[in-house]
Amino acid sequence: MQQEGVLTVSALTEALKAHVGTAFGHLQVQGEISNFTAHRSGHWYFGIKDQGAVLNCVMFRSDNAQVGWRPEPGTQVVLSGGIDIYPPQGRYNLIARRMAKMGEGDQRAALEALKRKLMAEGLFDPERRRPLPALPRAVGVATSPTGAALRDIQQVLQRRFPGLHLILAPCRVQGEGSAVEIAQALQRLIEDGRAEVIIVGRGGGSPEDLAAFNDEALARAIAASPVPIVSAVGHEIDVSISDLVADLRAATPSHAAELVVPEQEGLAMLVDELSERLAAAVLRGLQQRRARLEAITLTHPQRRIDEARLRLDECMDRLVLGGRHGLERRRSALAGLGGRLHALSPLGVLDRGFAVVSKEGQLVRTVSSLGPGDAVDIRLSDGAVRAEIR
Repeated sequence: MQQEGVLTVSALTEALKAHVGTAFGHLQVQGEISNFTAHRSGHWYFGIKDQGAVLNCVMFRSDNAQVGWRPEPGTQVVLSGGIDIYPPQGRYNLIARRMAKMGEGDQRAALEALKRKLMAEGLFDPERRRPLPALPRAVGVATSPTGAALRDIQQVLQRRFPGLHLILAPCRVQGEGSAVEIAQALQRLIEDGRAEVIIVGRGGGSPEDLAAFNDEALARAIAASPVPIVSAVGHEIDVSISDLVADLRAATPSHAAELVVPEQEGLAMLVDELSERLAAAVLRGLQQRRARLEAITLTHPQRRIDEARLRLDECMDRLVLGGRHGLERRRSALAGLGGRLHALSPLGVLDRGFAVVSKEGQLVRTVSSLGPGDAVDIRLSDGAVRAEIR
């Protein structure tokens, strides 16, 4: 029986839980990992400590899947999350949502700043990426000679295109100075001149293992390469700067080998298919031309000459007939013009009973121009007479 004014343990715990959650909200805490346990459920249970205190922590499976590495006791970390009180045990825990190694935040900020810088310079532009050759005669690989990445690439190339030439430029792919070695390996492959495409990368690893592929000098070496480069840094969670600068990104070294080389068997099948299609097209073309040729009727040259002569005779007849018709039309027109001219001639007037009188070769137009004793010539239709005026 609860006494008035007295809290139960549950009520107090719930009140504290609500107050703590509201008071602290989202926070960040740094410390050293201790007593780490990965439960079979996938959740992580551990503590972080410093010189004066220990804080119990829980990181659920959905959150720790994004970490990419497993904590070990003694690792200095920064946790992001919120405080929660677990009533059955009466203790408080930090529910961690994110985990980063100490100093990783500064490294990530520097990495993001470098990405922004290279992006502003256009090194990430899709337009500058070059297509890979359809069938390279040689593939260059810049990676560790003892790593699994090289073995995976060799196996895939051997399976897809046996006998394809692989040129290895060995280099370290992690640790201090590895970025310089990778860039030097790329340069050796470029100077060699045989590789038509280059794979650079390694298998998966922790962010520290992959740090070389976020190096600015290596990024610029990849961007400046005259040979297309495939970046094969086997890490699905984060995209490295090498991935962004390269002409193509592959999820793993095996995937890179699949991208740069087609299957020989598939190519052979394609060649066979294209050969059959070409032969069929040629046969169809020959059949069509044969049909058109058979449809053409060839005429003997002598027959063509005879036909030309007939056409010539026909043209000559038409020319003569046309000339005759034209001549008759012109003769008829000329007769008409002669009749009209005769009707208008003085001789025509004489035929109608008139006479023309002239004196000394000059026409007499008026009576007053004549006098007694003048000799005149009188022209009639059938001749002329001489007369004297009285």
